Amino acid sequence: MVAPLESPSRTVVVAAVGVAQILAWGSSYYLISVLAKPIAADTGWPMEWIVGGVSIGLLVSGLVSPKVGALVEARGGRPVLAGSAVLLAAGLLTLGLAPALPVFVAGWVVLGLAMGAGLYDPAFGALGRMYGEQARQPIAHVTLYGGFASTVCWPLSAWLVAHAGWRGACFAYAALAVLVILPLYLFTLPREAPAPPRAAAPAVRAAPRGRCFALVTYAAIMTLGSIIATVFSVHLLTLLQARGLGLAEAVALGTLFGPAQVGARVLETAFGRRHHPIWTLVMCSIGVTMGLVMLMGDPAVIAVGMVLYGGGSGLRSIARGTVPLVLFGRDGYAALMGKLAMPALLAQAASPTIGAVLLRQFGTTGTLAALCGASVLTIALSFALLRAVRRRRREGPKDVPAQP
Repeated sequence: MVAPLESPSRTVVVAAVGVAQILAWGSSYYLISVLAKPIAADTGWPMEWIVGGVSIGLLVSGLVSPKVGALVEARGGRPVLAGSAVLLAAGLLTLGLAPALPVFVAGWVVLGLAMGAGLYDPAFGALGRMYGEQARQPIAHVTLYGGFASTVCWPLSAWLVAHAGWRGACFAYAALAVLVILPLYLFTLPREAPAPPRAAAPAVRAAPRGRCFALVTYAAIMTLGSIIATVFSVHLLTLLQARGLGLAEAVALGTLFGPAQVGARVLETAFGRRHHPIWTLVMCSIGVTMGLVMLMGDPAVIAVGMVLYGGGSGLRSIARGTVPLVLFGRDGYAALMGKLAMPALLAQAASPTIGAVLLRQFGTTGTLAALCGASVLTIALSFALLRAVRRRRREGPKDVPAQP
């Protein structure tokens, strides 16, 4: 166990990480949603390459995630997350200064490094390293903040573009990274003692065979969930309009997603400690599946489907950080989060293309059916993981927390 050298208030740490996550997500993952058209209008660059910057960033993020997780495990979250703020500023400056498309793409490579070092997975790893088994509530609270990233940053981005242009918006976010995100991490996160060198792999709570099954099953659930979420979010307006809705109606229904996501996280934060985190994963998969099924039905029930889908999606972010902590324990948690993030992020990078291919080959109904099938599979895998944990509890060590 690694003891912190300083012990700031947990409330202060969670608030600092949460605010930083809002700005980090808003100035990276959500950035191009507002800036894509102004960039294309100003530069004439192909829209595919402009929007594809996010995929490039996610690809880079996935490739570096295992190394980032190992760094958090070895050095603590403070230097890694602070470094992500510097990388974020550098990437945004590169975008804002880009005279040509290759430089713009290079900026997204740098932003990919920043995303890999500074979004949910390294933040969860840092909280797990600091608080161990008590990190479940801090992780849930951080996701509450993160749920407001698009709500806060999309209007902010639009305002910045209107008053300073898309390049000015990039420069403004770069300044926020240096003046807000970096100090939040440097002055509120504790300095932690380096982890002692390990002669062998960290101890885990399950036998090697059971641990391998749990790891593979959980990684498959998160990877499928990432594909579903990315295809859905990228092609949402297309899917809704194909169900007979006008653009204004589709946009209005799309706004239900954010509040439903945050609402589900509020409920999980209030009542989640009463159940095992795997039940959060199960409820997430069921909510997403029911929501997708309703989107295939009559337009009158689509609003309910959006709420159910949003609620399930909101729970996934919490399960993403809490399930591995409870299944595999504190030791090696940050490094494990980095490894688990890799397939999900790589899948996210490919998902916009996957969605486009599905729409072209099978249309909107076929695409929704494919997403429903993948979501049903996540339900089956979640229950398989639940059964494995129960079996391990009966047959394995007695220190496994919380009866599922």
